[in-house]
Amino acid sequence: MQKKAIFLDSDGVLNKAIMVNNKPAAPTTLSELVIPQEVKPSLEKLKSAGYLLICVTNKPDIERGLMTQAAVDAIYKKMRCDLPLDDVFICYSENSDCYKPKPGLILDAAKKYDIVLATSYMIGDRWRDIEAGQNAGCSTVWIDYGYAEKKPALPADYTAHSLIEATQWILEDSNRTYV
Repeated sequence: MQKKAIFLDSDGVLNKAIMVNNKPAAPTTLSELVIPQEVKPSLEKLKSAGYLLICVTNKPDIERGLMTQAAVDAIYKKMRCDLPLDDVFICYSENSDCYKPKPGLILDAAKKYDIVLATSYMIGDRWRDIEAGQNAGCSTVWIDYGYAEKKPALPADYTAHSLIEATQWILEDSNRTYV
């Protein structure tokens, strides 16, 4: 049976990004991981609406020598224990076809779970997330935190300022009928 999914970036969406010069960075140790209180209830609402919840994230910091594989494993083990995620897809190399804004992570998840991308959404807080969703054929929701960096080349289907707002819009949008 074909399914619908919510693809979520991790840093800045599922967990709090660490800000460096007004640009988001990933936590590099488990002790730096902070999951905001609103994340779990938002994901539970999306799950109740029948969506698979799949984290898709770039993790180039291992290749750059800024993070260990053990730290990545510990962070995502905790996230999978604390949040109702169905799966986590991680890309480690900037030179890979899976590295966002390329759609490889989303396409791999769609193949694994028989996901219909046209009825699915990508939620992210950076231009790479939005362009990956667009490149895969998903609707996109950009959580705009006002980072001092490039904006998505094409506007997202919706711009939110929190995961709560993004969740509400998706639940309303998925119930609309377009004529």
